[in-house]
Amino acid sequence: MGQQVNVLGVGMVKFQKPGASDGYEVMAKGAIVTALADAGIDYAAVQQAYAGYVFGDSTCGQRAVYQVAPTGIPVINVNNNCSTGSTALYLARQAIEGGLADCVLAVGFEQMQKGALAATWNDRSNPLEAHLEVMNAQQGVTQAPFAAQMFGGAGREYRWRHGTKRETFAKISAKARRHAAKNPYALFREVLSVEEILASAEVFDPLTRFQCCPPTCGAAAAILCSDDFAKRHGLRPAVRIAGQTMKTDFASSFGTSMISMVGFDMAKAAATELYEQTGVGPEDVQVVELHDCFTTNELLTYEAIGLCPEGGAEKFITEDDNTWGGKYVVNPSGGLLSKGHPLGATGLAQCAELVWHLRGTAGERQVEGARHALQHNLGLGGACVMTLYARN
Repeated sequence: MGQQVNVLGVGMVKFQKPGASDGYEVMAKGAIVTALADAGIDYAAVQQAYAGYVFGDSTCGQRAVYQVAPTGIPVINVNNNCSTGSTALYLARQAIEGGLADCVLAVGFEQMQKGALAATWNDRSNPLEAHLEVMNAQQGVTQAPFAAQMFGGAGREYRWRHGTKRETFAKISAKARRHAAKNPYALFREVLSVEEILASAEVFDPLTRFQCCPPTCGAAAAILCSDDFAKRHGLRPAVRIAGQTMKTDFASSFGTSMISMVGFDMAKAAATELYEQTGVGPEDVQVVELHDCFTTNELLTYEAIGLCPEGGAEKFITEDDNTWGGKYVVNPSGGLLSKGHPLGATGLAQCAELVWHLRGTAGERQVEGARHALQHNLGLGGACVMTLYARN
């Protein structure tokens, strides 16, 4: 390990529905300016910037960062599907840990369109072609949104293995709504019952509408720095990145399991490596932000990252071990299901949420006594980034 990497400042804007938000560059500026103010530094101190987004033309990162100031620093545009924000964070952390920079900005933003995700370019190979072949072989293809078919199919496979009730998946969404009700940045803050969630329109069994994350617009940012930078500027960062890992697909992703295809094996390998890297296990963690693009993926991720034994997710959910009063508080922000999922911003919004908890500044949703926080951000195609944060 090289330099210790501190999270000096974080910022985000309130997430909005497509068509109701500011432009991506305005949202990004809001997140960056907030993060700088939180860090207590001027933008002139930033030496590099990694800007994450999925939908947009080339150099949107420069357009966004220039809203704050065009200072001539390297600005690197990052796209890694839904794990884009955490990938920008990963690169920023590497730059500091490797001694290449002392103060780096990671910013993520997305200005999305209404409706389910769809391919933009139809005149070339689909990057998810191999994943779609697995799905076609295992369950066929319907007219439902492709991501819902993938993650819904993984949920079906889990149900066949373990006999899990449909209500168990809906309980995850009900929990997300309760958590989001306390988060002023969240898109959906209306509490829903399990019955209301199950009664919403079916998207792809076992998923109903309220078990699928919404298209969302938003931005979030983090300022990372070395210990030397903090000392020179008289700053005392409260939170550090204790460890971070990234995994991409294994051969098992392209076998006969929908669960493996949607990222379970990536997440398990990334979590295992993270725990070995840091010497901190899941039992030492108090608060978790994980990639709940669909309720089925939150359930699978509990097991992949070791919050409960494989096959134990239904018991974990039924006993409320995923909320206040249980073993962990999972997605206190409301998660992707209720806070929203602006693809490029999601990983950095997770970062901001966890930093607030470790600082003790998360307001109504504060997880008391939090000392370690765990982040899981997944992108199909694929990449999984796992990050462990700790109080200094």
